[in-house]
Amino acid sequence: MISVKELNSVCRGHRFIIVLILCLFGLFLAQAMTPVRKNRRAKSSERIYLLHADELFYNQFGNNPGAQIVKGHVAFRHQGAYLSCDSAYFYQESNSVKAFGHVYFKQGDTLSLSCNRATYDGAAQQMEARKNVVVHHRRQVLRTDSLNYDRLYNQIFFFDGGSLVDGHDKLVSDWGTYYPETRQAVFYYNVHLRSPKHTITTDTLYYDVKKAMAHILGPKSRIRTGQTVISTSNAYYNTRTERARMYGRSTVVDGTKTITGDSLFYVKNGFSRGYGRVIYRDLKNHNALHCGYFRYNEKTGYGFATRDPVAFEYSHKDTLYVHSDTMKIFTFNMNKKNVYRKVLAFHKVKAFRTDIQAICDSLVYNSKDSCMTMYHDPIVWNADRQLLGEVIMAYLADSTLRKADVIGQALSVQILPDSVHYNQISSKVMHSYFIKGNPHTSVAIGNVQAVYYPVNDKDSSLMGLNYTETDTMKMYMSPEKKLQRIWMPKSQGTLYPMTQIPPSKLKLPDFQWFADLRPKNKDDIFVWRGKGQGQQLKMQKRHEAPLQHLEKPTGVTGNGPDTSPVTDAAKGS
Repeated sequence: MISVKELNSVCRGHRFIIVLILCLFGLFLAQAMTPVRKNRRAKSSERIYLLHADELFYNQFGNNPGAQIVKGHVAFRHQGAYLSCDSAYFYQESNSVKAFGHVYFKQGDTLSLSCNRATYDGAAQQMEARKNVVVHHRRQVLRTDSLNYDRLYNQIFFFDGGSLVDGHDKLVSDWGTYYPETRQAVFYYNVHLRSPKHTITTDTLYYDVKKAMAHILGPKSRIRTGQTVISTSNAYYNTRTERARMYGRSTVVDGTKTITGDSLFYVKNGFSRGYGRVIYRDLKNHNALHCGYFRYNEKTGYGFATRDPVAFEYSHKDTLYVHSDTMKIFTFNMNKKNVYRKVLAFHKVKAFRTDIQAICDSLVYNSKDSCMTMYHDPIVWNADRQLLGEVIMAYLADSTLRKADVIGQALSVQILPDSVHYNQISSKVMHSYFIKGNPHTSVAIGNVQAVYYPVNDKDSSLMGLNYTETDTMKMYMSPEKKLQRIWMPKSQGTLYPMTQIPPSKLKLPDFQWFADLRPKNKDDIFVWRGKGQGQQLKMQKRHEAPLQHLEKPTGVTGNGPDTSPVTDAAKGS
């Protein structure tokens, strides 16, 4: 049982806690009820002065008690600015004016405003102009029906549709802001910038009048210059120089050519650059280029691409894909009927199309003769055939292979259906001709060696191995890609039955089969698999013509002329 003394002690403790809580609550409430001071707009203490009026009177019983009614050639002055009108209500107590009829406001030597009616607050230094508002600032002209002019912060707002004319450029939008001091403007909603050279449409536009620079924002923004159309969501465009900097995945369409990139730098009829997922398309010639960095000069037709560039050629029913470390484009006879281009792809070149695949170190394509030349250990595959040599030249017709020349250490290999035996031909030079992409005639010239397996027409079995050596060999193929006949001027050969083939005759000394290097699909061109150590061709030095040297005649000394031509061969003899 608790005692009375203890009970009183507990009650006193509870009363202390309650009092403390009430005090804290009162403190918080007092702080909450304390008014928050806000930054207030600075007020002007200078009075508006009435300079002139033909009539002045009061009407204390009218709609504007306390107003001085002035009429006829009315003029006011306030802080260096002048306001004139046909009539006005002048409120001296509130330091404000309501002006009507031919309202004209002038500030300094560079800014003037005219409208049908206006309200001017001298304390806040703000003007509200309505109906047929025209603002002249230097050479800029702003027209609208509803405008507010803030003299304190030097800002002009229009919000009922307006236009800004800057020389030949005209900006139109639903509403916007113009800053006379910096000569910059911001326009919002249904923005159109028009000039004799270009048209810009966007949702938001920041325009620097002094620099003629437009900052364009909006997901459906367009810049049109002649046949060139730029689609962007974030761009900077100079209306004088027609230079553009675009961000946020933009596209430039110039006639039949388009370029798209994460960032684009474009100069009309000049130098352009693209960064990040760049896509270049030539719709007329049915080709395209994808890369991470691209630059192109419209005047010279020079282009450069790197960062995983891939060239596409899709005029054929199947698309040709070519990938390399770097690509260059050179254009000749610009703006002429006989214009043509050379495309250079170098280092780790891989090409894929359903009917043809290739790898090499470097490649040159000439649109003049539709020739694609591959250098440094090139290999070309077509169906079950492989071609390799020092240089391979492939000629195309409507993007279809019509001829292939292999120059230097030429080797043609055809894998047979059993995947064990190979038909092989090696020579110095080899020419292959195609009809509709299918092999028709092959000509091997110089030190020809051939391994061929005749096939039994009845059961398609191999009859043996025919080994031949000759100087020239011509082979004619049927549309079914079967050998019809072989022509040779003079040859030495041996036919071995399948059970008596010497192992040394199964493959030519130069035999190589690179099935593992062959591109498997369009995505495989990004994975480089080159020849291994010791598999590269050893460049053979060509015979050179003997050089002539001028030697001094016998008995002649000093530095006189040497008039006795003697060849290297003669010196050796």
